Amino acid sequence: MAQKRFHRHFETPGLPLYWIIIAYIILGWFFPVIGLLAIICMIGPVVTSIFKGRWWCGHVCPRGNMYDRLLSKYSPHRPIPKFVRTFGFRLFMVFFIFTMFVTLSFIYAPRTWCSFCPMGTISNWVAPKKAPLPKAFTNIHVSSACQMKCKQCARVCPMQLTPYDSRGEAVGYLHPDCLKCGKCTLACPTKIMTLKH
Repeated sequence: MAQKRFHRHFETPGLPLYWIIIAYIILGWFFPVIGLLAIICMIGPVVTSIFKGRWWCGHVCPRGNMYDRLLSKYSPHRPIPKFVRTFGFRLFMVFFIFTMFVTLSFIYAPRTWCSFCPMGTISNWVAPKKAPLPKAFTNIHVSSACQMKCKQCARVCPMQLTPYDSRGEAVGYLHPDCLKCGKCTLACPTKIMTLKH
C-alpha cells in the first residue's frame, strides 16, 4: 500500500494575486518601463519583514500566490530538502545572485547578467520579431546610407548588439535583446539612426 503524503494542497484564503504576474508580462511587452515595478517586489518583502516577518510572502507576493493557488494543485508535495533552508545555502544564493549582477560587469560587460536574466530571457522569447508590430512598439531604424564602417552603434550598445545589421530595413532593428535605450542613435556620427515609436 502506497504511503500517503503528509503535505497536501489547501485552498488559500484571500484574493488571487497571481494575475498580477500575467498582467505584468503582457503590459511590460507593450510598455517596458513597467518593468521598474519589479523593484517593489524586491524591496517590499525586506521592509515589511522588519515589522511583520515574512507576511509579504504569504499575502502580497504574486509569485507566492501563484505557487499556493495554482501550482499547489499539481505539485507532488514532497518534503522541501532541508539543505535549502540552511543558513549556508541561503547565504550562498543571496551572495551568488547579487554578485552575479556586479561581478560579471567587471569581468565581461555591465549588461552581462541581462543577457541571461530569467525575466529578460522570457522577454526575449515573447518580443515581436517580425511585422506586423504592436502600435506601441519602439525600435531602432537605420538608414540604407549606413556603410557599417565606424560601427559606433555596436561600440556603445549595452547589450553588445549590432544595429547596423538592419540598415535599410523598413521594420527596423528587431533583435529581441535590444533595450531601446537609444545610445546607438546618439553615438552615430552621421545621425542616420533613429528611435521610432
